[in-house]
This record gives sequence, C-alpha cells and structure tokens, in this order.
Amino acid sequence: MSDSSAKGLHPRTQAVHHGIRRSQYGEMAEAIFLTQGFVYDSAEQAEARFKGTGPDEFIYARYGNPTSRMFEDRIAALEGTEDAFATASGMAAVNGALFSMCKPGDHVVAARALFGSCLYVLDLLARFGVEVTYVDGTDLDQWQAALRPGTRAAFFETISNPTLEVIDIAAVARLAHAAGALVVADNVFATPVFSRAAELGADVIVYSATKHIDGGGRALAGVICGTRQFVREVAEPYLKHTGGAISPFHSWIMLNGLTTMDLRVRAQADTALQVAQALQGHPALSRVIYPGLKDHPQHDLAMRQMGSGGTMIAFEPAGGKEAAFAALNRLGIIRISNNLGDSKSIVTHPATTTHQRLSDDDRAYLGITPGLLRLSVGLEDAGDLIRDLRQALAA
Repeated sequence: MSDSSAKGLHPRTQAVHHGIRRSQYGEMAEAIFLTQGFVYDSAEQAEARFKGTGPDEFIYARYGNPTSRMFEDRIAALEGTEDAFATASGMAAVNGALFSMCKPGDHVVAARALFGSCLYVLDLLARFGVEVTYVDGTDLDQWQAALRPGTRAAFFETISNPTLEVIDIAAVARLAHAAGALVVADNVFATPVFSRAAELGADVIVYSATKHIDGGGRALAGVICGTRQFVREVAEPYLKHTGGAISPFHSWIMLNGLTTMDLRVRAQADTALQVAQALQGHPALSRVIYPGLKDHPQHDLAMRQMGSGGTMIAFEPAGGKEAAFAALNRLGIIRISNNLGDSKSIVTHPATTTHQRLSDDDRAYLGITPGLLRLSVGLEDAGDLIRDLRQALAA
C-alpha cells in the first residue's frame, strides 16, 4: 500500500495493510527475507547501491531488509511520523536515538523517573562528556529551569516506569523547542494505540516493540520514529555501523503483532480499568496507581493525551516487601516476570528487579517503595484477574 493510498485510513486498517512489499510470487502474507546480503546484477549496480541506496535498494541486513522496511513503514504510519528505523531491542532504540544525536559538550535534560536501563544509558552519555540534568518530569518549572540555549535533547517516558507519572508532552515540547532542543519520548506505556506524541510535539519517539507491538512475549525489538532526516541521516548511520539493527525474523513477528495490536491493547486497557477499580480501597493495599482512576494526579492529562489509562497498574500491599512477596507467591493466573505488554498478565517487584540498581535514596525519591508492585494487564477475563488478586491479597 502506497503512502498516498494509506492517507485517510483508520489506524487499524493501516496496521493490517500499510507498507506491504510483495515479491514476484504475489504472496498474501508478509514475506520474511532471511538473508544477510543481496545480489547485484552488475558491478556498476553494486557501486551505485553503496553510493546511496533508495527506499527499496538493499545492500546488507545490518543496513536494511525488505521485511524490516515493511515494519518501519507501518509503525511510522501509525505513529504519524515520516520514517522509522527498527532496532534489535527497545534499549537499542533508546541508545541509538540519544547517542546518535549527542556529542561531548552537549546538554540533555531528562525526567528522573525512568527505567533502570535508560538511566544507565544516560550515565554512559555523561561518561562520554555529555552533561545530563535530571528533573521531576511532572514539574514544568523544573523543565523550564533546566533547559537552556544549546540543550540538545529533552528525554522522558511519557508514562513513567513503574510509578505511572504522566508527562505533559505538549508543555514540555514547547519549553524544549524554545531552547532549541529535540524532544525524545519513550512511549512504551502509552503504546502506539493511544499515542499522540508526534502530534503533541515529540520529535523522536522510541518504543520497545518487545512489549505491546509484539504482544506475545516472543521476540526482542525496538523502533525509532521521527523525521526522515533524523531517522536516515542521524540515527541510521549510528545503528547500522554499531550493529543495533533488527533481525528480519523479528521484524516479521512485529508486523504480525501490529495487525492485532489495536484490538489487544484496547481490550487490555478496558480490563486494566476494571482491575484498578476493584483494587481501589482494598484493605490490604496502601495505594493503587492507575492514570484511568480519577484520584491519579495526572488523570485529566492522561485522558486528554491518550483517552485511556493504559494497560499498566501499580499497587502496594500495606505490609511492605514481605506482604508484596507473600501476595506474589499466592498468585495463580498472573505470572511473576519482568516483561510487560504481553497477552498474559505479568506482575513485577521493581525494587528487587527492574530498578534494583538504583540507590535506596533514588528509589525512595521516585516512589519505588519496598512493597510496590507493577502489574501489566493481559487478555484474560477481568473477573478472573480480580479474583486472583483478591485471593493473593487475602494472605
């Protein structure tokens, strides 16, 4: 489907059809091009390809692949950006986006509430001479004070992991652009289904496609979305020379995940709201965090920005780590793991897993208490999940 024929179509239709490239055999399903290299008709053609390839001229799988290009075109169409580059993992996307745009002496302002591996990448940037300033992502005054002329990037998770703070994308973008900075948004928790990040001012949007895009816990992948100039002239050279490109097979998995993503994520979000409402006020819990609940500090912003509370919930048993572990060990349907966005519901104890490398003070500052649990709601029946949680909390 060409770019012109895709215009005006609903995202659910684009997720099924956009970007398809069929071979001479006219296959219905997207083909997997499992090849590391490509054959040229002549030495002259090889020379021309290496001088500058077009959108469908490939030279090596690390540089591009027809299956991967289908995935890139499709996710860019859904996200509303000019282009995209698929990577081997979500962290390859974060690393590629930030390292490709920064040089020693540059300045980056980042929200403090980030996934542990994102914080590690920022630490690496600092090690290589990039100044990094951390702010409370929900406090616009802190963004205003930290941004300055010459700031290269403002980086944040649109919904923070794991405490589910919602960042005002449009407001931060206005401040960042006034300082001449690019806005880099990690949009995993918002998902491409509920995303309006590009429309609201994000310049570069990164995803761990491992999560909701795959949706089945099958493969690692990531993607960087943005302008064609940034994707092809800034991010792609860095990624293709440092080896962060996606495999064709994983691109094929992600393409198939996109076809059902809208249905899956909306169903998961509907269930998440029911689960959060059922947990709210439970006597064994000291707090329940879900952007779809009216008591969430950024509830109104989440509804304006996404129209949904998303698929993730955080909650805390009143007895701290001991009570949290007791509840985890009694769960029957919900599984303990550190992934999210899966069709299966997954619960995580961030303080001892995804955010364990942070200091006690940093975890306390971010609200990652010893008892906090992060729940990724899957496709199971809402009633079954609620019963499972209630019996686990009864301990």
